[in-house]
Amino acid sequence: MARPISYVSPPYDPAAELSARLQNAPAAHAEAMLALYDVVQRMHDRGVLDLLRGSLGAGDKVIDTLVELGDSPEAVRGLRNMLILAKSMASFDPESLHCLTHALPEALDAVRAQEAEPPGFMGLLRHFRSKDLRRGVVFVNVLLEAFGRNLPCDKRK
Repeated sequence: MARPISYVSPPYDPAAELSARLQNAPAAHAEAMLALYDVVQRMHDRGVLDLLRGSLGAGDKVIDTLVELGDSPEAVRGLRNMLILAKSMASFDPESLHCLTHALPEALDAVRAQEAEPPGFMGLLRHFRSKDLRRGVVFVNVLLEAFGRNLPCDKRK
């Protein structure tokens, strides 16, 4: 008759396993640990850790203040305006926006280069001979027409 083999498993010690993993971690993750130390040092140099420590120490007071600020009508309008602006920016043709962002500094440089005295009536008429100016005036007129069309009407006269 066969006899059972006696086997007693050693008791499982999770603390010993964690201790062994912790002892091997510096060698296995040395580069990552050095990068982490560098990030923590930079955060300390710039005062970010002090800010975090103060925020954690203040606890609910910081959250209550943020909730009060976010609950104001101005904050709600500001958030709505930012969302509307983001949505409208997404509808712009990137080439048109690119043209606008390059035209603004160019126009500012041209105005700065001019003499301090504004042009007279004849000087303005000379500017109106430019095709580019006329195209810009048409654009501004169309923009103002569209803006006027979209203004809310007040029918209480």
